[in-house]
Parts: sequence; C-alpha cells; structure tokens
Amino acid sequence: MCGIAGFYHREKDYGENEMHYYLLLERMHQQLQRRGPDDAGVYLTRHCGLSHSRLSIIDISGGHQPMVRTAGGKTCAIVYNGELYNGDELRHMLKERGWTFETTCDTEVILVGFMEFGPEFVQKLNGIFAFAAFDSREETLYLFRDPMGVKPLFYTIQEGELIFASELKGILAHPWVKAEIDQKGFNEIFGIGPARSPGCGVLKGIYEVRPGEFLICRKEGIQKNTYWKLESHPHTDSYERTIETVSFLVQDSIRRQMVSDVPICTFLSGGVDSSLVSAVCAAELGKQGKRLATFSFDFVGNQKNFKANAFQPSQDRPYVKQMAAYIGSKHTFLECDNKHQIEMLYDSVKAHDLPAMADVDSSMLYFCSQVSKTYKVTLTGECADEIFGGYPWFHKEECMKADLFPWTMDLSPRKELLSEEFLDYLQMDTYVSECYHRSVAETPRWEGDSPKEARRREIAYLNLKWFMQTLLNRMDRTSMYSGLEARVPFADTRIIQYVWNVPWQMKAKDGVVKNLLREAGRGLLPEEVLFRRKSPYPKTYDPRYEELLKQMVREIILDGSSPVLQFIDQRKMEEFLSKSSDYGKPWYGQLMAGPQMLAYLLQVDEWMRRYQVQVADR
Repeated sequence: MCGIAGFYHREKDYGENEMHYYLLLERMHQQLQRRGPDDAGVYLTRHCGLSHSRLSIIDISGGHQPMVRTAGGKTCAIVYNGELYNGDELRHMLKERGWTFETTCDTEVILVGFMEFGPEFVQKLNGIFAFAAFDSREETLYLFRDPMGVKPLFYTIQEGELIFASELKGILAHPWVKAEIDQKGFNEIFGIGPARSPGCGVLKGIYEVRPGEFLICRKEGIQKNTYWKLESHPHTDSYERTIETVSFLVQDSIRRQMVSDVPICTFLSGGVDSSLVSAVCAAELGKQGKRLATFSFDFVGNQKNFKANAFQPSQDRPYVKQMAAYIGSKHTFLECDNKHQIEMLYDSVKAHDLPAMADVDSSMLYFCSQVSKTYKVTLTGECADEIFGGYPWFHKEECMKADLFPWTMDLSPRKELLSEEFLDYLQMDTYVSECYHRSVAETPRWEGDSPKEARRREIAYLNLKWFMQTLLNRMDRTSMYSGLEARVPFADTRIIQYVWNVPWQMKAKDGVVKNLLREAGRGLLPEEVLFRRKSPYPKTYDPRYEELLKQMVREIILDGSSPVLQFIDQRKMEEFLSKSSDYGKPWYGQLMAGPQMLAYLLQVDEWMRRYQVQVADR
C-alpha cells in the first residue's frame, strides 16, 4: 500500500517554476510517508504533478512510482495505492493484445490497461485501490477509487487547480489550502461523526472521490463518472445453490487476497468472520509448508472488569484459543492498557486528520503498531456484518420502523453536552434527517420486494454506504499509520453484489443471524465458533480509564484556550462528569457509549488545535 498526491491545472505550465513544484510534490508525499516508508518519487510535466510514497508488497525491486510509459504516440503516468487480486489474469489478457511488461507489479498492469482501454479498464479490476493516471496527449488527469471505498482519495479545487491526496494532510500541505469548517462540517462532526457523508471531506471545499466513481479532469472542468453500483433483481438460486456460491466466493476472495511477496498474517477475534479468513489462509499456507501467524486484541484487566451486555455478550479469548489450536496458527495475544489507549487518542487524530472512533480507534492504532513490527500485510474479517446482516439493527423491529440511521436512532446523546446556541446554529436534526433520506432514496429497488424486504434493502444499503465505510476508514488509517496493509476479503464486489439480492429468509434462515455465511463455512470451523453469537470489537471496561478521561476533560475546561469550549455547555459537562457513564447504551454503533463521548470530544479539541481549524461562517 502507498500514499499518492498531486495537482493538475490545464492552463498553468508547471515547467515555468519547476523547482518550486518539485519541492511542493516532495512536501506532499512527505506528509504521507507513514503510508509508504519504503520508497518515494515525483513526476512533473507541464500541466500535472504526481507524487508517491510506497509500501513495498509486490515486486519490491521493480515497482517504483510514479510509473511512466510511452506507446502509440502518447505518454501516460500513474501513481497507485492498492492491490489487484486478478492481476495475473489481466496481465495475460494484455499480453495477448501485444503488450510486454518490465515488472511483475500491479501498477504496470493498470497503467498498460489504461493505455489500451482508457478509463473503462477500471471495470475489469478486482481489488482495492485509489490511483491517478495522467494522459499527456489529452492533457487530462483521471482519479479512480475502488468500488467499496477501501482506499481513500480526497481532492479540492483552489484557484482553478485540482489538488488531491490519499489523506487530508497531503492536501493541507499545499500552501493554498486552509483548514476551515462551516455549518455542514460541524454537522458532520457532531451529528454524523465518526461517520462521514459519502464524498464529504468535512473541511470546507474538500471532497472525496466516492466509491465506484472516477473523475475526469480537463480544461472543460471536472466530470464525475460511476463505473460500479449495486443492482437489484430477483434471486433465482436455491438455498443449497446459494450456500455453495457464497462458500466459493468467500474462499476464492480470501485466497486471491493472500497474494504477496512478503509474509502475511491475520487478525483473529474468534468470531465467525475472522475465523473463516484465518482458516482458509492457514490451509493455503499449510500446502506450502508454512504456518499462519494470527493476532487477537483485548484490554488489560478486561477478564476482571468485563460486563456482558446486549451488545457484547462474551469475551473473545476462549474462542481465539480454540480457533488458534484448530488451525494450528502461531498466535499472539495483544493487550492494550489505559496509558496507550489514551496516548493514541491524539495519534488517531493524526492518522485520520479528523476526530475518529475515540478509543475504538486508538486501541486499533496501538494493535496495528505492534503487528507492523513483524508483518506488512494482514487479512481481516471486516465487512461481513454489513453484507450478511450481522448487526442488531437488521433484526430489531424498532430499527425497521425508525426514520433515522439505525446505529444512531436517537440524537439526544449527541446534543447532551452542546450549548443551546451551538445547537441552534447546527440545526442537527434537519441535517441528519436530510442525509438519511437522501441515502434511502438512492437504494436500488426491485419491484418484486415486499414492503418489509424493501425496508431491509434500505437498511442494508445504509450499512454498505455509511457504517461499513466508517469501519473501512478506521481499518485503513489505523493500519497504514504504521505501514501495515490491511486487506478485507469480504469487501469483494462479487460477494457484495450476489448477497445483495439474496432474500432475508435465506440470509437469516430459521432466525439465525448470518446463517447463510455460517452454513457456507461448514467444515472449516468448529461448531462452537461457527455459531458463536456475535460480539463486536472489544473495548475496555476498566473504570480507571473513564476517570482518566474525566480528568483530561476537566483540564480542558480549566484551559480557556481550548477550542472545543466554544461548543459545549460547561454546566451540562460538569453534571455529566459527576455521574457514572452508561457502558451499555451506545450513541454510535455498538461501542461508542458514555466514555467514548468524552474521548471523542478530546479528539475534536486536539483536531482543531493541531490543524488550526478556523470557523468559516459563525
């Protein structure tokens, strides 16, 4: 994996001040160096500049970027962040059309495919990616992002110049770009966060290429194009055939995503999703005489402090031990303590360039930093819940009837600490409602659905476009911050498109949550793991952690310069700090309850300080 950045201006000639723009490209890729510490490069031509920071996974010696190629009277250049899982098939196809290759890396496959087929070549890619391709003959820049948005790509337009980067920090390295926030951005932070509206970069004037889209940037302006989207139609396969198809697609995706010139590992929680990924990987490596390394995550003291609730019914460790023994993996139990979890709240802001999932994010940042000491590539079980219906809101009647995002059906906890003046400015209810209804209206329909099945499609669509995207952002930033590439086999578009049209009575047959996936995994896992009740990513239950957060918030209140003070009601805050928080009733998803609200506010404060965020319209 890598970091990409650059700029484009159809009327400007960068060659007139070449050294200035070379240095600017250097500055931009230096901001992204944690994503790719192994190599770096820049490319500058009359109307376009590209920069790249590389994490070497495939063709370590031959995959330097930017990569440039000339053929048929035109020169094209590319900077690429991602992995192709059908690269061999595409390389073979292009060879049959007369092309030759100098490397074995994905980048050259995409560059040659782009030169042969144009931007439509992106439809042939199976992988995770964000890349920029410049056609010097047409003097046109193209920006592409993978169908599910696994890899990030932000952009802005300043004084007619398009500026892009894998992360916001790369864009903010450009001297013309300032960190400003307006009412829309504040609503994203306080009303939607830690999620983000599709295509929104939170900061004023900054956007993100939406999943499944590409931009064409030329003299006439920017054109957005959709190359992949879900399609709704009748599901005609029998239940038995559906299980067979899902089993094949899942195992094929996992095997494809094992491609690497460096050793791989997996994250193993003891749940069905990560266990399936780990079991397939262990079996494939076993054929080569190799042993899979697996890692699990927990918190110091949780065996003593854990409190089972409706969202987290059990701890992971017993199931992890069973799975590691079952597949014969070399397993490492990692634990995070209060010190690291709190310290990395602020590192998490640096990783995202935004407030994130509080300690849910900072702990993953810590775990990834530990895994990255010995591995560059890991496979995870992310996205299965969104695809196969694993979350409570797929099943609860109140969620089916709600007229708001099912993971945040009540906005009152988000308003609890904010001042009345700020709430009046936000108009949070209106903003969140509009975001929700706009997404519901986008849901691909099929006229044969019953009203209840149509509603399930809406909830599934919201999960894919919002909740899953939040978790993918978290996985990308927390892993890439330490130069670790996290792959997500369940986010294969073949799986997502197929399962999208499978009726609910097959997905949750006999009322069993994610029954379709469990049946597809028969023979790969022990029964106890295969049918374990879902328990999400762990969090700390140590009461001392909350006390430390409260102490930090009190210090902010005493510090009159803290930017977050302009949004909160100090009387409400003092009252909140004087009572115990509710660990079981989240205000976002399943994990972000009372302590996480305090941690999130600390992240907002750090974000505004670190990036010198200015308020644009108050």
